[in-house]
Amino acid sequence: MPCAAAHDSGVVPRITTYTVPMFHRAFAAIAFCTAMSAPAYGQSHSVHELAPGVFVWQGDRENREPANCTWVVFKDYVLVIDANFPWGAREILSKIRSTSDKPIRFVAVTHYHSDHTFGSSVFIDAGATIVCTEACGEEIRARNPTGWENWNNPQHSLEGARFEPVTVTFSDRMVFDDGVQRVELIRLGPAHSRGDSVAWLPKQKIVATGDLCVTWAFGNNVGDASADYENWLRALDTMIGWAPATVIPGHGAPGSVEALRNDRSYLLDMLNQVREGKRAGKSADELAKTIDLTRHGTIARDQDANATSIRAMYRHLGASGQ
Repeated sequence: MPCAAAHDSGVVPRITTYTVPMFHRAFAAIAFCTAMSAPAYGQSHSVHELAPGVFVWQGDRENREPANCTWVVFKDYVLVIDANFPWGAREILSKIRSTSDKPIRFVAVTHYHSDHTFGSSVFIDAGATIVCTEACGEEIRARNPTGWENWNNPQHSLEGARFEPVTVTFSDRMVFDDGVQRVELIRLGPAHSRGDSVAWLPKQKIVATGDLCVTWAFGNNVGDASADYENWLRALDTMIGWAPATVIPGHGAPGSVEALRNDRSYLLDMLNQVREGKRAGKSADELAKTIDLTRHGTIARDQDANATSIRAMYRHLGASGQ
C-alpha cells in the first residue's frame, strides 16, 4: 500500500513500499542542502528555527503538553515529529502554520505513549498521515484504546479528538528526501518502548530522539513493560556515533551530543546500582531510598522521579538482576 494513498490530492514524496506481514516497509525518496544555524533555546512553547526549514517547539509540562515537537518544511509539504496531546497538537498546528503555508502531510510518532500520540487525530483532520515503526503501530492498537477510554482529566479533556491508529508503518527505516530536505526515520527499539524510532537529519546533523533521551529535571521513564535497558544503552551509543550537532530530546531543552552521553550515564548508573542491590537481596524500597543519581545533574534532580524509575527497573529485572 503506497503511503500516498492516504491523500486524495497534493504533492507527496515518491515512496517505494515493500510488503511484510500485516505491515509495510516504506521508503520515501528526499536530500538536503542547507547550513546549520546556531540554535538559541528558550522556555516551553517557544519555537526556534534550528536550520533553514527545521523547527522545534519545546513542550510544556505544566500545561500537560510535555513532548517536544519538531517539523521540517520540504518543498511541497511539512513533516512533523510527534503529535503530543490533542490540546498540544492544536497549539503546534498554529505554530507550524506561522512558519509555513505548505500542507502537513506526515506526522512521525517516535513511540506509542499518549503524550506523543493522542494528538494524532488533530493532525489527521489537517490532512496528515501518521507514520511509525511496525512495533509502535502494534503497541498503539493494543494499548492506547484502553488509555483513551479510561482518560479522566477534566482540566485536559479529549473532547473534539478521537483515537486513531497509525496509517503507515515501516520495519527498520523510512526516508523522506525531495532533493532539498532529508529526514531518516530509524528504528532503534526496543529500548524505552518496543517500537522506538528517531528522526535523523544527516546534513544538519540533527536528531530528534523521542524519549530515548530527555533533558528535563524529571528523569527518564524506564517503566514500560517492553523496556530493554541494554538495547537502550546501545541505541544511545548508536546516536552518539552519529556525532549530532543538535539533539532534540523527547522532553526538555535541545542540546548537544552531551545530552545523549548524560542520559546514557544516568541509565547505566541506575541499572548497575539496581542490579547490584537486587543481587544483594535489597528491596525496591530500600534501593529507591539509597541510590544516589544526583551526579548526573539536571536529569536526576527530581528524587521522586528517580525513586519511581528505580522501583520500576527493579520490578522489570529478573530475580538474578539481569
